[in-house]
Amino acid sequence: MNKIENKLSVFALGGINEIGKNMYVLQYEEDIFVIDCGSKFPDESQLGIDLIIQDISYLKQHRDKIRGLIVTHGHEDHIGGIPYFLKQLTIPVYSTGLTLGLIELKLKEHGLLRQTELVLVNSESNLEFGSVSVSFFKVNHSIPDCLGVVFHTPEGSVVHTGDFKFDLTPLNNDYPDIHKMAEIGNNGVLLLLSESTNAERPGFNPSERLVGGHIEEAFRKARRKVFISTFASNVHRVQQVVDAAQKTNRKLALLGRSMVNVVAVASELGYLKIPEGMLIEKNEIKGMDPEKVVVLCTGSQGEPMAALSRLSTSSFREVEVHPEDTIIFASTPIPGNEKSVSRIIDNLFLLGANVIYGSGTVTGMHVSGHACQEELKLMLTLMKPKYFIPIHGEFRMLYQHRLLAESVGVKRDNIFIINNGDVVDITNQVARQTRKVQSGKIFVDGMGIGDVGNIVLRDRKLLSEEGMLVIVVTLSKRDGQLISDPDTISRGFVYSRNSEELMKEVNQLVIASINKLQAANGNKKNILKQEIKKSTEALLFTRTKRKPMILPIIIEI
Repeated sequence: MNKIENKLSVFALGGINEIGKNMYVLQYEEDIFVIDCGSKFPDESQLGIDLIIQDISYLKQHRDKIRGLIVTHGHEDHIGGIPYFLKQLTIPVYSTGLTLGLIELKLKEHGLLRQTELVLVNSESNLEFGSVSVSFFKVNHSIPDCLGVVFHTPEGSVVHTGDFKFDLTPLNNDYPDIHKMAEIGNNGVLLLLSESTNAERPGFNPSERLVGGHIEEAFRKARRKVFISTFASNVHRVQQVVDAAQKTNRKLALLGRSMVNVVAVASELGYLKIPEGMLIEKNEIKGMDPEKVVVLCTGSQGEPMAALSRLSTSSFREVEVHPEDTIIFASTPIPGNEKSVSRIIDNLFLLGANVIYGSGTVTGMHVSGHACQEELKLMLTLMKPKYFIPIHGEFRMLYQHRLLAESVGVKRDNIFIINNGDVVDITNQVARQTRKVQSGKIFVDGMGIGDVGNIVLRDRKLLSEEGMLVIVVTLSKRDGQLISDPDTISRGFVYSRNSEELMKEVNQLVIASINKLQAANGNKKNILKQEIKKSTEALLFTRTKRKPMILPIIIEI
């Protein structure tokens, strides 16, 4: 009798060929582990969409095998999808103190906190799940409490780095555990999954500590109020703003719900140290000397409803930007957000503000939290994997990371550049990629999850670009004759009062279409609608070279 071979499988449900909605899955026989559950913001073509999350159909089909969700750190692209995930699957969540604190905020908001099991782990934790055990190692990133994860399986060890950099002079003395990484590598790594965000950038990242000096210098030079915008979750950066405010004798106000929430959680858990009496409410700003105030706000990525965007259009109640105020962008725009950020910068200059913006290497106000090429090569050298899957990046980033892996000795045939849903199976130490599982995007729109698809988005795009023409036709139920002339309503297509001739032409065409169909005994509702739509579309394109959405409505009386 042949022995059944053990099978180890690894795949991504998000985070490959994209920035955001990270989710990776490891399965060994009957045990499934999920790593991270992030969200992604929509692009300009996805009108009205609030968030994008993963298609977890595969996980729902195998819910009894899932042992837990392990979260590497507390950024939105790693925790943003958790409430929507836990509404569909009830499983324990494992992570560090700050990350669990940020997850708790989301679960409270969605009414899920009481029913969710949250398990605290740290870099020294070891978890046992039958034939699979899980251990952790400490890494640097732009938020405290980040972990890499090691899955010890009978087939071999699989390492997921999480997001990382090698900052050797970190704030809070949160050093990367390089010795432990080397030990993991010496014990043998079958497969490494490593992030690829900065795989195109040569060299090493500067230390986060360098940013503090530039922030303090800008505060000293500022003649009036200082507004500084960064990611709310970048707790290290927030601490440096607090330190600079203390050294320059300024009070600190917080604007933006996420900033207020993250500061509260990080302070309560001891990750952020704010001197007593430093924080002021936003309604106190007007009554203080401008040179004694720093405002820390959200909106560095151009989000339209965030604090900085509203400040730039003078639509934030209680707080205003005045001439000679200083605005600091302590972040770099995520690809795709450049236009929105540029618009805010223009508006701030129009208000007379002094705006410090641009690349962190120029302004000194930002360093990346992601490993550059030499740091990625260092991780590969420490881990010495037999197989390698570059993750967390767009295709060009994954491709560059593959070249880096080859340069430090990983065999080309042992490197897998995959898509979301591609499964890498490892049996008897041999890896193959031959099958797929279901993956994709699920759109969150208001209270709806997954009820908006490509057809709805296509209609929204058409409405936004070409407008809509509604044609209301009233017919007699008895003989199908027109009771009155058609009523045409234009929205976003042409202004009806300025286009009376065109509207008359549309009405005449609709009447002619109805009469033609009645003569052929074809006045069924559906046929009538199709004919009205088809003939009106042709007329409007001929006259205007536009293709609005045509909505015929037939009322029978």
